This record gives sequence, structure tokens and C-alpha cells, in this order.
Amino acid sequence: MSSSFTHTAAGTDRRTVAASALLAGGLLLTGGIGVASARGRTQARARDRAPGPARPATGLTLRLPAPTGPHRLGVTTLYLVDRSRCDPWDAGIPVRELMVTVCYPARSVRGLPVAPQMTERAAAAFAGIDVRVHHLPAAGVDWAATLTHAHPGAPAQPVRRPVLLYSPGGGDPRTLGTGLAEELASHGHVVVSVDHPGDAGEVDFPGTTPYRADPVRTTVLRDDPRQDPARFRTLIDTRIADLRFVRDQLAVLAAGGSPDAAGRALPEHLGRALDLRRVGLYGHSAGGTAVAEALYEDRRFAAAANLEGYLDRPPERPGPGRAGELYPVARYGTDRPLLLLGSEEFIGARGRRELERSWSAMLAHPRGRTRRRQIDRAAHWVFTDYAALAPALQAAGLMSAADRNALTGPVGPARAIPEVRHHLRAFFTRQLSRTG
Repeated sequence: MSSSFTHTAAGTDRRTVAASALLAGGLLLTGGIGVASARGRTQARARDRAPGPARPATGLTLRLPAPTGPHRLGVTTLYLVDRSRCDPWDAGIPVRELMVTVCYPARSVRGLPVAPQMTERAAAAFAGIDVRVHHLPAAGVDWAATLTHAHPGAPAQPVRRPVLLYSPGGGDPRTLGTGLAEELASHGHVVVSVDHPGDAGEVDFPGTTPYRADPVRTTVLRDDPRQDPARFRTLIDTRIADLRFVRDQLAVLAAGGSPDAAGRALPEHLGRALDLRRVGLYGHSAGGTAVAEALYEDRRFAAAANLEGYLDRPPERPGPGRAGELYPVARYGTDRPLLLLGSEEFIGARGRRELERSWSAMLAHPRGRTRRRQIDRAAHWVFTDYAALAPALQAAGLMSAADRNALTGPVGPARAIPEVRHHLRAFFTRQLSRTG
């Protein structure tokens, strides 16, 4: 795992690689990935946004790649509250609050707008936090204008479908996994993207509470949590508990109840779309660590994909040659399918050595069901929406080649995005195709 904050902390390790020829503006502008023109932005907003006062454009509008599956998509959010846990990051919050996005095959989307990638409030926080962390442009981009391909509140197809839970990277919000979630949902999965408040860059809740005065909660992380073993342990343990709690709440939904703590209306047939006999997990970075260990700890999860997350804890006392304790999933192995998907240009030599140690231990178990794959010429955030956004920003002259390559590598989006999608789609289709 490398938290989002490793990009800043490991600045001296970033590689400067010549820009790929695939970054030509024509490819980005005509392939459904990249930047919308001013005229196209205006038309898209008029067509897709709900009626109301027009937002003034504040910069470039970025596009997410379209999903390739046959299903039109619905989307909704759930506000979940675990009253059995206190928040681990804020002693003043006596419960554990979560926000999740559910993306699903829709029965009909007629007359419904598409959802933005981020809410206005989340986008404002993103511009003050994630932009600085990832060396994104401080001006010239309208982060609130990026649209998804999913329609809020659309009725779900009343067909039981396999369910996937997504856990993002350390410090990253769930919204940066929108493109991959939509791809998997368009091919027949219900995808539940989980924010981990306190850890996530920014989380926009439906409102305030007596113990939380702001609807937007921002991250407590200020550097790579692997530099602080106790903090890293808390981060991963909390994420595992979050994922297991979300699985509990999906059972409430599948049984006909509503787990939304704000009492908001849910899309028609959403509970009937969940086949909880077939639940998988995927996660990026810290999320990859969490989903692999959750697979080991909870047999309700049938398969997991770890997108470049460490499978060991950092050593209690850092130093040359010191190694941290392996997580149980790497120490003992698992009898359920686990995909380890990495990038060729993982951050820094030390990080690669640590990742290799824990992944090699995972792969060494006899009769194990773990497989490893790699995205060539790619870097750590190629598994997120930055795979489309960073090359588009570079093509528009708003991001340097060095910063883009440190984020996603020199691989072009025309190859990287389909390759990542293929690995995840093929893995979960194969592992969750059967029932029972």
C-alpha cells in the first residue's frame, strides 16, 4: 500500500519519463476520455444536469471514460451509521459514520440526468486537498463539472446480481474509483464504493450532526501512514471493520429494509438486485491491503482483487533490513481467489522491495488460489480515475509530464484503462459467476 500522500513525500523518487505518443490531443478528445470543449461543456450541462440555476464555468471540464457493458446504470448513495463503534480518528464522534455509493444495472433511465463525479462541496474540498497532494493544477479545472454515466435514483433491474465492494487508496475519496465501478456495473455487477471518513480526502455527508458541525469531513492524514506503524494499523483495521459493516447493511437492504440512517428514499428494486451469496472485494493501495485481509477474516467474501496494496505492516522500528509482520492472509494464505494486480513503476525502490516481500509470501503458499498480473509502463494511480484525468490535464498543458508519470506512468489511457478493466472484469466474472 502506498497512501495518496506518498506522492508528495517521495518526490525525489518520482520518475521523469518522456510523454507517450498516445497522449496526442486527438486521441484524448475523440475517444471519450479527456477534456470537453467549452461548447460541449455547455451542451452536456444543459442536457444532463437537473433543472435549476446554471453554474458558471470555472475552468476545463474533464471526462470519465464510458463504460463498455450492455447495461444502463443507476446510482444512489447510502449514509450508514455503526453505533457499535466510536470513530477511530476523532474522539468526539461516538459512532462510525460511512458514506457509500451504489452503482447498479438500471431498469430504465428515461428522463433522468446523470450524476456528477463529486458533489459541489466535495469538489471544493478536493481542490484544496487532493490537488496539492497529487501535483494537480491549482487553477483552470472545474472539478465539480465532471459527469458520470449513471443516473441518480433510477429503478434497479429486479435481478439478483453479484456484489462488489470497493475500498479506495489511503487518503483518496471513493469518487476517484468511479470509472472502474461503472465499468463493472455495466457488465452486470452491483458495485458499492466505500468511503472511510477521517482517512478519505473528503467525505460529503447528507448533513451535520451534534458531534460533526460540517457536512464535509476531511482527512487527518498528513503524510504516508506507513511511516507510523500504529496509525497504519488503525487505518487498515478500521477499513476491514468498515467493509464488514457495509456487508451487514447490504443484508438489511436485501431483506427489504433501508439501512440509510438519514431515512432517504431508495431506488425501486435496489434490494432485489443484490445476490449476497456472491460478494467480492477490490481495493487500491490501502484498500488493497484491507480487502485482502477482509477476504481472509470473513468467509462471506468469495473473492478479492488487491490493486497494489502491501500485505505486511510496517516495522515498529524503521531501519535498513527491518521487515514488518505479514498480515495473516499473507502468512497463512487463503483458499479463496485473490488477484494481485500491480504496476511496473511502483513508487520508489524501497516501496517495491516491501511490496515484493509480502506479495511473494502470498504467492508461495502451496495449493493457493492467488494470481499476479501487472500493468506495464504504469504507475500506482493507474487503477483510479487519474488514468484518464492526468493524461487529459497534461494534453491541455495543465500538468507536467513528470507529475503525470509519477501519478499514472507513461502508458496511454487508450491502453491502460481497457487493460485494468479487463483484468478486474474477467477475474470477477469468472469467480462470481456461479451461485450458491
